[in-house]
Amino acid sequence: MYRFLLSRQWVILTLVALVLIPTMIELGFWQFHRHQSRVAQNALIADNLQAKPLPVEELTSPGHTVPRADYWRQVTATGTFDTAHEVVVRRRTSSDDQVGVHVLTPLVLRDGKVVLVNRGWVPAAADQHSYPPVPPAPKGEVTVTGRLEADETTGASGIKDLKGLPDRQVMLISSKQQAELIGREVLGGYLELTAPEPAGDSPEMIPEPDHDSIGPHMAYAVQWWLFAAGVPVGWVILVRREKRDREAQAASDASGSPEPDTTGAQATASR
Repeated sequence: MYRFLLSRQWVILTLVALVLIPTMIELGFWQFHRHQSRVAQNALIADNLQAKPLPVEELTSPGHTVPRADYWRQVTATGTFDTAHEVVVRRRTSSDDQVGVHVLTPLVLRDGKVVLVNRGWVPAAADQHSYPPVPPAPKGEVTVTGRLEADETTGASGIKDLKGLPDRQVMLISSKQQAELIGREVLGGYLELTAPEPAGDSPEMIPEPDHDSIGPHMAYAVQWWLFAAGVPVGWVILVRREKRDREAQAASDASGSPEPDTTGAQATASR
């Protein structure tokens, strides 16, 4: 009664099931690894935000690529803001998802080197060609605290570095790019300002990254694994149903067949 499994329909169905099982298992592990990465990132963010601030030059230098282990690390820097070389970073959103710009102001350190400081978000100008109104940076020597971030790239951010932009407007925060514009040595990466807070709450300071949510990846992993477990169960159910239907059909055919006609044979025997 199981010879039907050799039919073309059932061979194809079985092959599809055999492909789906490892595929769903692999998708489950992919989501599980994403869950693990999110948990590890949350731990890194929390640890670096809680760590004692260090002087920025202990963690970066001109041409340095900030490693992931130092992302969001609290650092301090003392110097004077160079507002003449201040730029805005286009297409950035505020905490309530309004599109505007980030204000990127170079801070000239005592030794003449520069560190870029992202002072926060302000609304964009009425047209994309104008420089928006930006609250002035503090004058004189200041000590700032901020979260250390790596230079932005198109590959990591998905933001294209457009050319031909209006003066003092950029798409990405790049220490190398700004070093060429400023004509000074610029420390790798940049700071997201956390202190001192700006007067009048403008620019709007960038909130610290979320490190509480773990996302839905673990739930997705469990779902994929349940789907993988359900494939063989479903296959067995279909096989048993097919066998039962065929047995019922065979029994129906047997009970409905006409009995052989023996009238002629009986008449011949009576003679």
